[in-house]
Amino acid sequence: MQTNFTAEQLADPRVAEAENILRKCVHCGFCTATCPTYVTLGNELDSPRGRIYLIKDMLENGRPADEQIVRHIDRCLSCLACMTTCPSGVDYMHLVDHARIHIEKTYRRPLANRLTRGVLAMVLPYPARFRFALTLARIGRPFAGLLKRVPQLKPFGAMLELAPRVLPAKAASPAPGEPSAGVPKRGRVAILAGCAQPVLDPGINEATVRLLTRLGVEVASPQGEGCCGALVHHMGREEQALDFARRNVDAWTREIERGGLDAIIITASGCGTTIKDYGHMLRLDPAYAEKAARVSGLAKDVTEYLSTLELPRLEAKGIVVAYHSACSLQHGQKVTMAPKTLLANAGFTVREPAEGHLCCGSAGTYNILQSEISEMLKARKVKNIAATKPQVIAAGNIGCMTQIGSGTDLPVVHTVELLDWAYGGERPRKLAKS
Repeated sequence: MQTNFTAEQLADPRVAEAENILRKCVHCGFCTATCPTYVTLGNELDSPRGRIYLIKDMLENGRPADEQIVRHIDRCLSCLACMTTCPSGVDYMHLVDHARIHIEKTYRRPLANRLTRGVLAMVLPYPARFRFALTLARIGRPFAGLLKRVPQLKPFGAMLELAPRVLPAKAASPAPGEPSAGVPKRGRVAILAGCAQPVLDPGINEATVRLLTRLGVEVASPQGEGCCGALVHHMGREEQALDFARRNVDAWTREIERGGLDAIIITASGCGTTIKDYGHMLRLDPAYAEKAARVSGLAKDVTEYLSTLELPRLEAKGIVVAYHSACSLQHGQKVTMAPKTLLANAGFTVREPAEGHLCCGSAGTYNILQSEISEMLKARKVKNIAATKPQVIAAGNIGCMTQIGSGTDLPVVHTVELLDWAYGGERPRKLAKS
């Protein structure tokens, strides 16, 4: 793609990066076939190619974002299926991230939209606030339908519908875990506690610690870590996202210096994609660039790390598992085979739904801010999963688990919960009820 940025514009390293990304696009349109919003809406401007044209025009002309650009960029799920499909290697992730930051700085959203996004940014990254909000949601749930009839309040209606009816007991941060007695030590890792996941499903990290320690891995619990920053990063709130990133980099660097780490284990793939990008996010910060790159290099999805431990093959269990491949795992991190191979080796019968490359519609806060499109994608995903006739659904991201779980009566569990159970741990709570 030909570009026309001035030398003055290209002096900004962020603009220079955007220009390099834009020049790789050859207008082939392969991305349109795998873009969930284009497949659903059929609008060229709701495809990666269309959004690239809009971003190019906005950045080249150095102008503020307008309503049209904001509408179509907001509809992007950042699922990154386009990057898996693109034959030219267009780095759409960083391009749309840059566009979102530009929008946040130059566009004044309508009051209701500003309020909604502000509430999400102030609540979701903080476990105590999030838990309090979910407690209040029990009171507001009967009004969800009414709120969804008012366009400005529709996101709050969507929030109430997504809120769990029963909130798990409050969990502490993952306790440090020593390898089980008599088991040779095989490594030392830290595990991200996270923000939303420990509130919605603390059993995921509990299962991870149990499994790793039985396998001989010491699990450290660094002090001072918090939200990875993904939720606000995808809203274009750059400084808030970078503050979260720096806090975590500091926490994990202290742990590296204290006892060394073989990996930083992430059990929510949406967080994993962001943490693996810390090196890029903080590349222009001289105080953090090197440390952030080191942290990104250590970040591993839990299934990536487990694949290095050579778990034994187990006998078939006669349990059919539909594996949902989260976009952030398959497209964002290119982790595709590890979860399925681990489940199959653990004795589960793994089935893959049709259109596995298409997003379920969760995408961080997307199912709140773009609830209508999200609902269409969820219905499509749940239909494809049901066609595999599973007994249980496995996924590697809490957002996907919540989204899919709101559209089916089948139990939805984390991949690591099934693996923990198969290798001597507790039966997942959701399966105990089924």
